[in-house]
Amino acid sequence: MTATVTRRTFLTTGAATAGVLLPGVGAYARRHPTHGVRFRLNAEVLDGGEQVVSITLHTAHLGAIDPASLSTGTFRVHAKATSPIPVAADDQIFSEYDLDRPVTRARLDRRGNIVLDLSYGEGQVGGGTLGYIVGKGRNVVLDLVYTVTQTTPIVLRNGRSITIARFVQGRLSDPEVDAFSYHVSGSGMNYRLYAPGRGHRSHRRPLVVWLHGGGEGGSLPDHYYDNETPLRANRGALGFATQEAQRIFGGAYVVAPQSTSFWIEDGPRFAPLIREIVGDLVRRCPIDRRRIYLAGCSNGGYMTMELTSVYGDLFAAAVPICGVVESLDPGGPPLLTDAQLKAIDTPTWLVASRDDPTVPPVPNTIHAHDLIPGSLMTLYDHVIWNGYQFNGHWSWIYVARNDPTVNGRHIWQWMADQRADRARAGHALSAPAAAR
Repeated sequence: MTATVTRRTFLTTGAATAGVLLPGVGAYARRHPTHGVRFRLNAEVLDGGEQVVSITLHTAHLGAIDPASLSTGTFRVHAKATSPIPVAADDQIFSEYDLDRPVTRARLDRRGNIVLDLSYGEGQVGGGTLGYIVGKGRNVVLDLVYTVTQTTPIVLRNGRSITIARFVQGRLSDPEVDAFSYHVSGSGMNYRLYAPGRGHRSHRRPLVVWLHGGGEGGSLPDHYYDNETPLRANRGALGFATQEAQRIFGGAYVVAPQSTSFWIEDGPRFAPLIREIVGDLVRRCPIDRRRIYLAGCSNGGYMTMELTSVYGDLFAAAVPICGVVESLDPGGPPLLTDAQLKAIDTPTWLVASRDDPTVPPVPNTIHAHDLIPGSLMTLYDHVIWNGYQFNGHWSWIYVARNDPTVNGRHIWQWMADQRADRARAGHALSAPAAAR
């Protein structure tokens, strides 16, 4: 399902930028006439999407800096974010910006580099790394240009004052996202893969398949297919790579395929392409085919049920989150028929919020729960985390935080306890797709 226009999710690319030349830079400028001081953008994926939370200035080579000479007013940070693809005059994009980012703290890291902590938080404009183009229903990687300006000198421990002449923007760093490697399947579908650490590789490990929402697919008419937004728009895939999840699953691979458009455009066509990725990973990696788990949100929630209706024997458990079942067109045929839902025998736990304005739970999640044999369901009244209320469609936040429970059992633990039949799972990996 395409995201609502109230959705706020973000991303970035690197760019070079120069600061202002201030007095007292002669000696430094003579030693570094062209390169300047590089800086790195540090980002984190919050529940509502990725934001740049700090900047690291690579100043350690200048000498030991006296931390007492640093304050929130020592540097000024300006950020400009623009769409990487053209936006039509009658269209709209959220959230481009051109503003100053408040510095909340200036400090030294353990290497002696200056770190500028920036103001950020859920619902705060001007820190995100993705923009949402309404007419295309897509999140896109924003082109970010950060400008750092030094406003007062910094002092070294030897008493020498320095004002830096020029700053050059480097890469965006998000350790959680960067832990997922880049891949393209034989059929040309992008995917990102998290591999468990060395301590988890002595035995065959589970595989968690995460299917993104409608806003994170590609836009091929614009030649836009980035293999980035599925990880940066929310914590859906990242949650399964956290230390907590890895401990619960015993060290799991996590794969996040990216649709070339959006899953509900043609679920039956996408299903074998996703199965191809799973099969290739099973052949290449030490994956236990009895423990392949499937989860997805919105469009991906639909695709989760589509896959279990076709390849039910492949998956040990499935978690459709605010998944689409009914037709997107009034009076049209459902995306998933009642017969399909009744035939699903994969252990299934559905999640949604009652106030979902995009995929109403009654004809979608609740309807599916009524038909999928033995399925579990968690319905929230609202989507609230850490005191912030999100759009009611964003119930994937709860799964990414392992919050849903039934009889005291959390959803990740429930998933990790499920097992598929080894022989039937092997057959599902090799059998042709079922006709619909």
